[in-house]
Amino acid sequence: MKFRRQSREEVGVNLTPLIDVVFLLLIFFMVSTTFTRETQLSIDLPEASGEPQQNDGERVEILIDESGTYRVNGQRLVDSRPRTLQAAIYKVSAGDTTLPMIITADAQSSHESVVRAMDAAGQMGFAHLSITTRQPADAGAAR
Repeated sequence: MKFRRQSREEVGVNLTPLIDVVFLLLIFFMVSTTFTRETQLSIDLPEASGEPQQNDGERVEILIDESGTYRVNGQRLVDSRPRTLQAAIYKVSAGDTTLPMIITADAQSSHESVVRAMDAAGQMGFAHLSITTRQPADAGAAR
C-alpha cells in the first residue's frame, strides 16, 4: 500500500519577541541601577569644648606628628606610605575592622597626612573613626 506523504511545514520559533523582552529588561536595569558608591566611613568629630570620651578596651590609635610621621599604637612607622600604614593597622587590629579607631594629629600636621590615614582606614573597612581634639586653654575662663 502506498501512502501519500503529507507535506510538513517547517516548525520554527519566532525569537523576535524574546529579543525585544531581553532588550527591555536590559534597558530597565541600566536606567534603574545607580553606579555611585558612597563611602561607609562614619566620622565622629567631638566638639572642642565638650567633655572627653572615655573609651576603655581595645582600639587602634594613629598619631600624626607635625612632620607627617605616623605612629600606630605607639609604634613608629618606617615611612609614611599608605601601604606601610595599612600593614601596621592590620598588625595591630589583627584584621578586626570593628575596633574603634582614633586619629590624633598635631595642629601643625598637614591635612594630607590626616586624609591619608582616614583613607587607609576606610579602604580596610574600619567604620568607627574618631578624631581627637583638645579643649582651648581659655574655655574654663569664659564660663
